Order: sequence, then structure tokens, then C-alpha cells
Amino acid sequence: MEKRRIIRLARKDLDATLPIERALWKIKGVGKNFSHALRVSLGFNAEMKLNELSEDEIKKLEDAVYNPGNYKIPTWMCNHQKDMETGEDKHYIESNLILKNKNEISFLRKIRCYIGIRHQFGLPVRGQRTKSHFRKGKTVGVSRKKSNPASKGGK
Repeated sequence: MEKRRIIRLARKDLDATLPIERALWKIKGVGKNFSHALRVSLGFNAEMKLNELSEDEIKKLEDAVYNPGNYKIPTWMCNHQKDMETGEDKHYIESNLILKNKNEISFLRKIRCYIGIRHQFGLPVRGQRTKSHFRKGKTVGVSRKKSNPASKGGK
């Protein structure tokens, strides 16, 4: 049996020579803790590489990434708890996660809440101080008067 070097999982090409947990980190929306929980709940060995899995195990792993609630992953590990429309705990990955975050930020801007206004002006949202950070794009310090080189010379 030939071992593959790249495996497509959740619309992403993953390096199959890496251990399962490490390979799953490359999927947007799957972090270290979530990939560890997936590996443990599916019963895979910690040193097992992604290319050592059979086709059925890969399909099971992909299903677990999309539907973690079916594999006894705790709901506090989901990246969207108490969804605004449905009230359910959901876990989004890749383009769905990006789209969901954009929609939520635009909703916050629309209702003009504090967090939405901070997003709108490009300021920090989570209470960080702004005296010495978050100064990108703004004038900092004293601006000197421009000197006119033609007026300095003689007549």
C-alpha cells in the first residue's frame, strides 16, 4: 500500500506525514485543543500519522470535524455557541467561519452597539489600552512645518 503525502480533508490539503493532531491545525477553525479532543474521541494513537489512516477513518475524521457534537466533543469547544439565529452550539470551519464572523460583525455595526462601533473605527474591541498601541494609520508625535527651499537662497 502506497502512503500518500497529501490528504484532502475538509476542503483543505493537509500534510499526511504529520501526526493527526498537528495536521488538523492547518484547517481554519480547528486549533490545538479541538484537534486533541477530536483525536481522543475517535480513539487514535498520539503518534499516528495522517497517512496511516484508512479511507473509512479519514471519512470519520472529516465528519467529526464538521459535526463534533456527534462524537462527544463538549459544546464549550465549539467556536459559535448559542448561535444568534438558531440558539444552537455550532462549530464552523474554513469559509463558513469567515462568512459567519463577517455577518456577525456587520450585524453589530448595524445595531450600533459598542463592539460594532469599535470594529467600525478599527479600534480594539476587548478592552485593551490604546495610549501606546493601535496607532496604525494615525498621526503620532509632532509634525514639523515644511520649509520652502526656494525662500532660503539668496536673491
